[in-house]
Amino acid sequence: MSFDLAVLAMDASADAVSARAMYERCTSGDHDEGEPDERVIGFYACLRARFPDRPPYAESNPWMSMPLSIGIDHVVMHLSFSARSDPALRAIEELAAQYRLVVWDPQSQDAYLPGA
Repeated sequence: MSFDLAVLAMDASADAVSARAMYERCTSGDHDEGEPDERVIGFYACLRARFPDRPPYAESNPWMSMPLSIGIDHVVMHLSFSARSDPALRAIEELAAQYRLVVWDPQSQDAYLPGA
């Protein structure tokens, strides 16, 4: 069993409605083109240094689908619904705050905004 989380590069006016719309656009295959947001690049580099999404990776890897889905303004993660995801969840929360990214939980439809 798995669940999804996304981190989204949004401006300070982001809210749950705009985060949901961005997530739906990103996962529909209708991605924006252009230069990647530096916040997404930094987040992804730090996250995959801790939890690789390409071989070799540990058996305790939290990802249910690899490599992670990345775009110029987002990273979508499919995580194991188990205790092996707990360290990754803490890292996602910490890194999203560090890089000022919105965390979107499509299951609960909640947006966790930077600095909130």
